[in-house]
Amino acid sequence: MSDAIAIVGLGGRFPGSSDVDRFWAALLDEAHCVRTFSEAELLAAGVPAPMLADPRYVRAHGWLDGLADFDADAFGYSDDEAALIDPQHRLFLEAAWHALQDAGHQPGAVGLTTGVFTGVSVNRYFLRHIYTPAPAGDPDTLVPPGHSPDYLALRTAYKLDLRGPSVAVQAACASSLAAVCLAVQSLLDYRCDLAVAGGASVAATEPSGYLARDGGLLSPDGVVRAFDAQSRGTVYGTGAGAVVLKRWEDTAPTDPVYAVIRGCALANDGARRAGFAAPGTAGLAAAMAEALAVADVTPRDIGYIETHGSGTPIGDALEIQAMSSLFRGTAERCLLGSVKTNIGNLDAAAGIVSLIKAALAVRHGVIPATLHHTAPHPDIDLSGGPFEIAVKTGPWPPDAPPCAGVTSIGLGGLSAHVLLGPPDTPPPAAATWHTLPLTPFNRRRHWIEAGGPR
Repeated sequence: MSDAIAIVGLGGRFPGSSDVDRFWAALLDEAHCVRTFSEAELLAAGVPAPMLADPRYVRAHGWLDGLADFDADAFGYSDDEAALIDPQHRLFLEAAWHALQDAGHQPGAVGLTTGVFTGVSVNRYFLRHIYTPAPAGDPDTLVPPGHSPDYLALRTAYKLDLRGPSVAVQAACASSLAAVCLAVQSLLDYRCDLAVAGGASVAATEPSGYLARDGGLLSPDGVVRAFDAQSRGTVYGTGAGAVVLKRWEDTAPTDPVYAVIRGCALANDGARRAGFAAPGTAGLAAAMAEALAVADVTPRDIGYIETHGSGTPIGDALEIQAMSSLFRGTAERCLLGSVKTNIGNLDAAAGIVSLIKAALAVRHGVIPATLHHTAPHPDIDLSGGPFEIAVKTGPWPPDAPPCAGVTSIGLGGLSAHVLLGPPDTPPPAAATWHTLPLTPFNRRRHWIEAGGPR
């Protein structure tokens, strides 16, 4: 397991759940956390009455309670400063802090180089509530520093005193899982000792719905039915998630290892699809094949896959097709799930939420149900293959291998795939104390750094 990466900390807020523990409890309860707003709520939020009267208007959203709640003082901001910060940044700052606390690491700990890898959606808050046209000839005031997505990793590193590589990763819905893949590589390259990875997405800052169009991406009834005969689209949601990663060889018996990343990969469809926004199969198949090779496992070793599963009929069918090209005829029973059926599609944060769900499933040996599934979509062929939709919450099947895959696909062609498993050996033994002799030079340098006599 020398190339394995341990997930040692989790943090986040999700539709219907204010933290990771409540999120896991909601999954076990098979809770549908996409909220349907009342007409009064939407009118109070400023949705025009004629739009509400449109039969195509859907009043659903994966809503996050307490979105405006932010402990500004804890991060050194005044209330006025905090009011100007992208809510996605606020959410991720808190998620990263909680993940580090969960891992037992104080932000800015001496002796640990910690990297930050983030993905975030477009800053709708700025566009809707802050932006004002700049005076002629003054383009620098259009987007003041700190508002665009590439500042999230930098803001997190600054506020939590994290001194490793700080990198923004932008790949649509695949952003946060792609961030995890880059964090893994940075750890394996010894560019950092710890890594915080994840993302955030705020699709709405006040109650709102959307207009569903025939053949569009959005569900006409506000329900995500992944791989189901009645699937007709997705629903967007708001939330954030972060994980803390550490090289397995550096873990200690006191580290709370949720799962171990055995392999991961990124790949793109390139031009092998009908259009830029059209899904494909080549990229996902390539990413999965590479992740399997890196992990030195076969499809026969994978018992569960947390899929992209967005509920769009074409996308879901092509995802199954890509997986089948690798798994059919070579794999044992493999269950499929999609957290989007619980909370909606969290866009740039979708991948990290899927990873957190899968890591908890591996740790607890329980696979949560995929909601709203009655029968496979006519375009999805599950016969003769290993795949089966996990329609009921239950213990990890004894005939299913203990490893899990996690997939995230970004509109535009990028596919990210991560392979998880339980630790198959105890963590390395904790280091024992040793006497460290100091030369006069080292002793003098220590005193200087401590502010002692020169």
